[in-house]
Amino acid sequence: MNPPSPDVIRVLIVDDHALYRRGLQMVLAVEDGIEIVGEAADGVEAVDQAEEILPDVIVMDVGMPKRGGIDACRVIKQRVPSARIIMLTSSDEEANLFEAVRAGANGYLLKDVPPEEVAAGIRAVFHGQSLLSPLMASKLLEEFKQISQRESVPAPISGLELPRLTERELGILRLVARGRLNREIAVELFISENTVRNHIRNILDKLQMHSRMEAAMYAVRQRLIDPGE
Repeated sequence: MNPPSPDVIRVLIVDDHALYRRGLQMVLAVEDGIEIVGEAADGVEAVDQAEEILPDVIVMDVGMPKRGGIDACRVIKQRVPSARIIMLTSSDEEANLFEAVRAGANGYLLKDVPPEEVAAGIRAVFHGQSLLSPLMASKLLEEFKQISQRESVPAPISGLELPRLTERELGILRLVARGRLNREIAVELFISENTVRNHIRNILDKLQMHSRMEAAMYAVRQRLIDPGE
């Protein structure tokens, strides 16, 4: 068996509705550089499939039987940390969005987005971007502001110090929290996109987080940054 091409993004589709899975497969099948390597009908199957086939990107429904998408996302991030996960939902409930971010999701889209946006989203998260629909991005930024306004710095646990980020890393994390894409951060700071990606990778390593959105929420809670600056 020949190894997969490094230029092909291997995708696992997870949804409890067979018709939706099939429709998404048909849409993505005509996209260059995207290969559907598996499908699952619930969160339990999703975890098993992710461990077996090691996909690059998982497109997963939030509400499913046996194990919900958010719980499956949390488990997959622990067992297959290299997998990028886009959560799909028909609901714009803020609670699901925030739980998905905390679980390590790399993207969050409503199911009513145009099909081409799903393909673009797969490419974006594969290359290290975070992905939110404009509506959900505005909800997340509003939550950032509310957290910043109402929460004080938690007492360090057992005297443990917060992770130390450089001034450059804090600046980039602040821009991430404000919804900036890598290319926008690069332009604003006069650095390359590759440098931005390296900084974000270092930030995630230091904070022991799975996604840039999760890191931004943590940083706001800890008052490391103020997204409104």
